[in-house]
Amino acid sequence: MLDFATGAWLLVALHALFVLIATVYVSANRRPSAAIAWVLAIIFIPYLGVLIFLIVGVGRLPRARREKQREVNEMILARTGGLDQVSHRDEWPAWLTSAVRLNQNLGALPMVGGNGVEMLPDYDESIARMAAAVDEATDFVHVQFYILVLDASTQPFFDALARAVQRGVQVKVLSDYLACLMLPRRTETLAALAEMGAEWHALLPLRFWKGQWRRPDMRNHRKLLVVDGRLGFTGSQNMIDASYLKPGNLKRGLRWHELMMRLEGPAVRELNAVFLADWFSETDQLLPFDTSPIVLDPAPNLLDAQVLPSGPSFDNDNNLKLYAMLIHKAERRVSITSPYFVPEESTMLAIVTAASRGVEVELFASLIGDQALVYHAQRSYYEELLRAGVAIYLYAEPTVLHAKHFTIDDDVSVVGSSNMDIRSFSLNMEVSVLVHGAEFVQRMRVVQDGYRANSRRVELAEWQGRPAGAKVYDNLARLTSSLQ
Repeated sequence: MLDFATGAWLLVALHALFVLIATVYVSANRRPSAAIAWVLAIIFIPYLGVLIFLIVGVGRLPRARREKQREVNEMILARTGGLDQVSHRDEWPAWLTSAVRLNQNLGALPMVGGNGVEMLPDYDESIARMAAAVDEATDFVHVQFYILVLDASTQPFFDALARAVQRGVQVKVLSDYLACLMLPRRTETLAALAEMGAEWHALLPLRFWKGQWRRPDMRNHRKLLVVDGRLGFTGSQNMIDASYLKPGNLKRGLRWHELMMRLEGPAVRELNAVFLADWFSETDQLLPFDTSPIVLDPAPNLLDAQVLPSGPSFDNDNNLKLYAMLIHKAERRVSITSPYFVPEESTMLAIVTAASRGVEVELFASLIGDQALVYHAQRSYYEELLRAGVAIYLYAEPTVLHAKHFTIDDDVSVVGSSNMDIRSFSLNMEVSVLVHGAEFVQRMRVVQDGYRANSRRVELAEWQGRPAGAKVYDNLARLTSSLQ
């Protein structure tokens, strides 16, 4: 029979062996910072750490889901041969060609010209414009929102969907399973869709009894609407009241400020390809892709645009690679708007390096936050940014600046659903649109000027003088962001 000391040493040896095995397994195909964070969690809280890792430590979708994405990508690439020549390539900055090629290799969608692009920065007007577009539908309406809720603000959109179904238009709807489960009026929303005759499916459902299980915090965060393949909308806005109907938000008077874009032209069919891929992944039903030829409209006000889907259904962090590359290519100015700014190492390095080499870099975020851990993790990066010369503007409360976009120099913009944070880079399925055009960047500058006018600029001395407790909270929250 073992004595106490021998048993204790045996337990220590077993724990060391367990940690060694866990270290090798956890470190495989994982960023060093994330691997270290997981190993430390397993060392210091072995049982709880292992349990958490088993629940949220696997950062890829099931193989079957990834195979479906590859199948769709092959179909898209076969369909889009030569489309990348339908653009104003002679007007691009020299480096943009390689960025476009990168995006097409990652997301399978080309840069195409001949697009009308309109910005919709007003929350209620955006909903009204989407409802008006649905009222023009004659063939199909494809709806996909991370959060989709029937309430007083979104009622006009749902009414337009019902009218479309009555006209014989096919209405197909996708929304994230867990996001809608956690918000109010889910029953009323699904009942309304069923009553009108729209076909709805959940994105990334968590129903283990049906064999539908994956890392539960891996979500489909895309927001898009496509009408007849000719009108498209995408950006940061969910289909819900600007307060998100949460009691805490209503009590604090919080309202979300967003930026959506309205697309008209060839890029709409590329946006629709993102919906078709998700529909196929959730239903096994492969809807037809538009294969008609594209002729470049010579109108001078039309723009080149490239849709980039990203997320764990792809083998690469598509948006991370695009964002880091664009920031490295900037020569004069980088303006970033991200409500949740918890950058991956390469993105942070690109931003700090750009500022250090004389590029004017500014970051717009919110003075207040709705997610405590992310809010405090984000604040832990401010000092390093300020020391590098990045200008940080915090949008005044009670508005939460939830728009997600950035501009590079004078003629390149990115607008979409993706935050500049680790979650959007690796865990969430996102969609972004890369736009080339000086006139469009000028319009983006007007939006950014509005943010700046309603924001407080953070000064380094002031930031360093904040309470010690706040610094501790910020740094601890930053550690949790590595557990991915």
